[in-house]
Amino acid sequence: MSTHAVVNQAPARVDIDEYAANTALVEGVARYDTGWADEALHATGIRVGTEEFQHDARRAHRSKPELRTHDRWGHRIDEVDYDPAYHRIISAAVADGAHTAAFAEPRPGANVARAATFMLYAQIEPGHACPVSMTHAVVPVIAQHPALATEWMPRLLSRSYDGRLIPAKPSALFGMAMTEKQGGSDVRANTTVATPIGGGRYELTGHKWFCSAPMSDAFLVLAQAPGGLSCFLVPRLREDGTRNAMQIMRLKDKLGNASNASSEVEYAGALGHLVGAEGRGVRTIIEMVTRTRLDCILGSLAGMRQAVAEAAWHVRHRAAFGRMLIDEPAMTGVIADLQLEAEGVTAAALRLARAYDDDATAQDAGFARLGTAVMKYWACKRGPAHAAEALECLGGNGYTEDFPLAMRYREQPVMAVWEGSGNVIALDVLRALQREPAAFEAFYAEVSQARGADARLDAHLDCTRALVRSVGSDAAPEGRARGLVSALALALQGALLVQHAPAAVADGFVASRLGEQAGGFLFGELPAGADATAIAARA
Repeated sequence: MSTHAVVNQAPARVDIDEYAANTALVEGVARYDTGWADEALHATGIRVGTEEFQHDARRAHRSKPELRTHDRWGHRIDEVDYDPAYHRIISAAVADGAHTAAFAEPRPGANVARAATFMLYAQIEPGHACPVSMTHAVVPVIAQHPALATEWMPRLLSRSYDGRLIPAKPSALFGMAMTEKQGGSDVRANTTVATPIGGGRYELTGHKWFCSAPMSDAFLVLAQAPGGLSCFLVPRLREDGTRNAMQIMRLKDKLGNASNASSEVEYAGALGHLVGAEGRGVRTIIEMVTRTRLDCILGSLAGMRQAVAEAAWHVRHRAAFGRMLIDEPAMTGVIADLQLEAEGVTAAALRLARAYDDDATAQDAGFARLGTAVMKYWACKRGPAHAAEALECLGGNGYTEDFPLAMRYREQPVMAVWEGSGNVIALDVLRALQREPAAFEAFYAEVSQARGADARLDAHLDCTRALVRSVGSDAAPEGRARGLVSALALALQGALLVQHAPAAVADGFVASRLGEQAGGFLFGELPAGADATAIAARA
């Protein structure tokens, strides 16, 4: 029958250099002193774009991790079994330095290169990015403690991967366990107890409501020591090679993030090594939290890139009503608006990554302190709606599991929850504005470099500074925190795009997000005059 002939369907989007195809990413890498990484990033882009890698990504998500609490003889083993595809993906990411390359080989642009590598892998398979991110983030914490660094730093910086639990393994991945069922983000309500046993060693007894990637080789854990809430390094194996007293009670049945195991754990006298001083647990672990927040931005951005790239691919290969979908003005506007969102977050994320390099200035550090929290809020909030709009571009195909955007739609909300939900981040920004005025001055100095280039942006910067100044006189500033953070996020993205992006992108972003003729609340409502065709071409 003639209806059995398959026509007017987009071909598979495979065997593409995902780095080369991402124009905004390529431009940003070049902008921030990272041209030296171009060859390696192209190699990664080609790898993740292959049909084989994408097949592994689908397989890892469909074959969820499974918990085995006991072996067949009844011994407690607490092992999580992953599909071999998951191990192949994380092995490739580690080999390419998506975890700790910026620390292993520090140089100008090292964190930009690492961010780009991380995003390319997370764009295709996001679940494995959780342990990769935590391993990256733990390095500056461990590096400050020589006794622990001697043992763990060579393993953290290794580019080898071994998923087995064996003694004397040359490499290591790290996880973290902070929250408990009674406290959540209020970690000071934690009840897990750490009893000193001498030599900086403690025995931990209690529980954690969320312990992601429980097959990691070690974890940073918060527990109540005699001196207050403290941070501990808890390995899965003791020095004698026996299993530490950490029991996995169950795996979480999550909305998304299917390839990555998240668990509830119990400690029954688990060995832990004190990291930092007693009572300084939150301050000790905050460096790790800050860097994982940066990776939440990168993870959300990776999802935005996958979403808009898949949507743009479909509408360029699908015809309706006598012409290609991309040539329908309404569709052109949607793709352009989705691309503008990705452009703004790309510009901000890479600038922030550069601020984490070893050669960063004191002003960069202040900028990163505030900018990371601001963009964590914005990117993670925008991600789910962005994915939903992109999915709709594929019509019914987008809603099926045969295409990647159903997975992406489920995936994006986790970034908003992880490392501080919206209110937690907004209130953190508010505290920073009240207690760390130098951080705002560094942030404002960054965005003010764009002054004079666009009157609409200048007006937004003036309004934003006035909002910040009003915080001190507001009796209840918490109620306005979200709006303030959004204003800061738009200021940063607009300032960077006005300085560095093509005119069509910069004007489209400012007009649609900041100008008097700014569009509505939904994607695709670009104001008249926006060059949607030029912007969509970059998708």
